[in-house]
Amino acid sequence: MVEKLAGARRNAALHELHGWSDVVDRDAIRKTFHFSDFNAAWGFMSRVALAAEKMNHHPEWFNVYNRVEVTLTTHDVDGVTERDIQLARYLDEIAPPHDRGETL
Repeated sequence: MVEKLAGARRNAALHELHGWSDVVDRDAIRKTFHFSDFNAAWGFMSRVALAAEKMNHHPEWFNVYNRVEVTLTTHDVDGVTERDIQLARYLDEIAPPHDRGETL
């Protein structure tokens, strides 16, 4: 069983990520990714889908053209866990440089 991240552990985990923030009305984290076009956004979503399926941990997401908004929470415990942080790290690894905090 996984457990919710809280307090200093949660803050430290979020601090390791770039651009992720707490969702105001629930125990979840969110980030919006930006791509050059719809094809690039869809490719990102496809890669995430394959990894999420392997992890058996699936994101909530919303896509419009070149933008993908991702919300992560662990539904079993109704909150953010290490599984969410691991998936967020993967998303950051495969994101475009500007969404990883890198400058071109």
